[in-house]
Amino acid sequence: MNYKAKPFLKWVGGKRQLLTQFFEYYPESLRNRTIQNYVEPFLGGGAVFFELYQKYDFKNVYLSDLNQDLISAYQVVQQKPNLLLEWLYHYQKKYDQTEQPKRNELFLNIRNEFNERRFDIKTKKLDENWVLRTAQLIFLNKTCFNGLYRLNSKGAFNVSYGKYKKAVILDAPNILAVSKVLENVEICHADYSACWDKIDAHTFVYFDPPYRPLNATSSFTTYTGLEFGETHQLKLADFFHKLDKEKNAKLMLSNSDPTNENPNDNFFEKAYYGYSIAKISAGRVVNSNGKKRGKITELLITNYKHEP
Repeated sequence: MNYKAKPFLKWVGGKRQLLTQFFEYYPESLRNRTIQNYVEPFLGGGAVFFELYQKYDFKNVYLSDLNQDLISAYQVVQQKPNLLLEWLYHYQKKYDQTEQPKRNELFLNIRNEFNERRFDIKTKKLDENWVLRTAQLIFLNKTCFNGLYRLNSKGAFNVSYGKYKKAVILDAPNILAVSKVLENVEICHADYSACWDKIDAHTFVYFDPPYRPLNATSSFTTYTGLEFGETHQLKLADFFHKLDKEKNAKLMLSNSDPTNENPNDNFFEKAYYGYSIAKISAGRVVNSNGKKRGKITELLITNYKHEP
């Protein structure tokens, strides 16, 4: 493949800017190509998957997420890329031909349709309604404020227009490249625990769950309409422990670093006691106040030792 596939959606917590740092923390068995399987149960934008899949040879790949719209979009790109491109061409043309003062109205009309049609989507089998919904999701993702995906209490997408002069809604080379990459990949709408049977001693698992909030104003918990609080973080840690003991797989997990706000907060040190915990540099990319987008650290937790 000449064109390198990259994430086709902007996603909060995306890891594209951290891939160079991540490379130093991958297991040696991945680098020497003895890892055969890859599992990512909190898929999001998929930056780590796209990077690793195009660099290493995996026999089996399992990707999942609890966000139904997200997973449907991956399945549409995987199975119906050309139909999707027709709709994306339509929305790109509409956006480009609409004068800037009227683009907010266009955005709201498509957002309203996206929300109204959510009850008509049958998730058991992919059909053309999925294709239109995915096109609308991509349109909203590329034109809304900061590429956020946020739902209100009723499950409706409620992010405002981002006021972009230019927006790349149609990226045909990437959609086709992503479709090719996903060709033999298993994509499921599922809780992270459903990956259990996909994992063995030759598997590398990357967990990128919703981050534990650094403070009361930094929490984004409405991407799926389900909360992911401290109890869920601890259950995930238990699952991590169980996988380590019973599956002998290589495990890596990302999360927030509480010490950015409170030097005495050792939540993850306790939850992942005995595992390797590294701090990597990351920038805040979602904050309405530009002065609060400075560099912070995030945690990278592994069940193997690394020597960066």
